[in-house]
Amino acid sequence: MSTFAELGLPTPLVAALATQGVTEPFPIQAATLPHTLAGRDVLGRGRTGSGKTYGFVLPLLARLAAGPTRRKPGRPRALILAPTRELATQIEASILPLAKPLGLKTTTIFGGVSANPQITRLRDGVDIVVACPGRLADHLRSGHVKLDAIEITVLDEADHMADLGFLPEVRRIMDQTPSRGQRMLFSATLDNGVDVLVKRFMTDPITHSVDSAQSPVSTMEHHVLHLEETHRLPVLVDLTAAPGRTLVFTRTKSRAKALTRKLVASGVPAVELHGNLGQNARTRNLEAFSSGTAKTLVATDIAARGIHVDDVRLVIHADPPVEHKAYLHRSGRTARAGASGTVVTLMTDAQVRDVRDLTRKAGIKPTTTQLGPGHPLLAELAPGERTFSQAPAVDNRPKKVSATGAAPGSGRGRRGAPATPKENRGGQRSRANGQPRRDDQQPRSAASSRGGSGGNRRAGGATKAAGTGRSAAPATGGRRSGGAAAFSSGTRAGGRRPR
Repeated sequence: MSTFAELGLPTPLVAALATQGVTEPFPIQAATLPHTLAGRDVLGRGRTGSGKTYGFVLPLLARLAAGPTRRKPGRPRALILAPTRELATQIEASILPLAKPLGLKTTTIFGGVSANPQITRLRDGVDIVVACPGRLADHLRSGHVKLDAIEITVLDEADHMADLGFLPEVRRIMDQTPSRGQRMLFSATLDNGVDVLVKRFMTDPITHSVDSAQSPVSTMEHHVLHLEETHRLPVLVDLTAAPGRTLVFTRTKSRAKALTRKLVASGVPAVELHGNLGQNARTRNLEAFSSGTAKTLVATDIAARGIHVDDVRLVIHADPPVEHKAYLHRSGRTARAGASGTVVTLMTDAQVRDVRDLTRKAGIKPTTTQLGPGHPLLAELAPGERTFSQAPAVDNRPKKVSATGAAPGSGRGRRGAPATPKENRGGQRSRANGQPRRDDQQPRSAASSRGGSGGNRRAGGATKAAGTGRSAAPATGGRRSGGAAAFSSGTRAGGRRPR
């Protein structure tokens, strides 16, 4: 395989990649770089974790650094559109260490946070804008940014933007970029109206497909656990109490919040990620998961495209998704970049037919096992000793909310603390700085800043299960667990869409 230098990347960029531990291109990068570096329009398709981000970041940086023009106030030189705030943030994180040695500046633009810092950075001048369509459209209408100097436009996860209904806004944004500029589109799939964008905005594009979304990942194991509804929570507690990072997906925001609360009450350090959290809480929780402060993240499908965290050993579909594409994108949070991983789907009797159809369409042949709490397979799927932390009993009493959106005594001023399940009680919702809800922003709940639970073993809570060599999950019938039946799926796999 060719090296980055042989593919034409400038020496400073190759050196910056080496400092990040990146020395060899992935197949999607090796296939597209000769064309993208030459300024051609490119369609790149590859499954989640195949290296698409560097596939467009590297030529964008190389071409901007070599170009004769310089940044101007309010007129960025490159635009990357992404469907979610989390994805936009992670794209910028990939760019920053590479852009600095080249003297290039970047910023993110999305809803859910104050617009004023974004306006200030645009006014000061940036080379690259990574944006969600809604907030960028707001800045365009207010005149705080113009796109007439854009040299390169990238659409990342365009099919997901189509799923979220962003295509009309994307078309209006693209219409304001110069037609002579380079356009790149990278996505796991190229359907759902994406071809409309291709025909309208791309000129004689080169298409590269490497590892389509339907291709099975050889290092990923798929298991379906057929269980009774009352066994759902104790099985989840057992799996998530094992060492390593676990990502748990639910169908709705309310179920993500409820399950997080029950895991924490059962002694599993967990945080939540969904649209009802404000941006600061979402950022804190994702940082807690990335750093290991909380080893379990409970999320809705908002996280399936936006999370790029290394070493996620286990993905659990606590609720089977509606569509097979959602299953693939959720599952793609593990076994990334050649690493191994395990995917577990929890299935009740009522979901058998839907899960069978789901896995068939996804091209997956999972191993199905009927089991309950304490089954030896759980120790194989999530090996290691189960540990449980001290966790406060769940307080279901309503909280009064102050004008700042913090519950009295919540400790909101403690920076860096993950947003725990108590953050969103009170039901009061607000909009950040009067901004309309755009992009993937959902109504915000009042948020406090209770810290995540630690990693100490819960006193008296874990005992060795006979003959298994591991610790059994704590009892789920008492106050600490909230009751096994308290977290109930109640919906079929083919039911309502995720929120």
